[in-house]
Amino acid sequence: QVQLVESGGGLVQAGGSLRLSCAASGNIVRFNAMGWWRQAPGKQRELVALISLGGSTNYADSVKGRSTISRDNAWGTVYLQMTNLKAEDTAVYYCNTSPYVDAYWGQGTQVTVSS
Repeated sequence: QVQLVESGGGLVQAGGSLRLSCAASGNIVRFNAMGWWRQAPGKQRELVALISLGGSTNYADSVKGRSTISRDNAWGTVYLQMTNLKAEDTAVYYCNTSPYVDAYWGQGTQVTVSS
């Protein structure tokens, strides 16, 4: 059974930074492109960042230049480093494979940015 467990969220002031982690069971990270999504209250889940098996990355325009996605295949972990956080970054952040699998969604980690 695949498990993706997100952590690292919290309450931070605007302009601050956070590093989110996603620990995956089995070899999910090692054999898949991975991504981070987020869902703000009252809004649909949106893609934030992707990382391919080869390490190529893509970012949503809203976080480009402020976020870095990375992966550690040995530890089966995916990270999202976020800097210069803004109030509009407030959301629950999730990781998943890319393309995502509905059954893999975890509980997410809450990021709250105070202005």
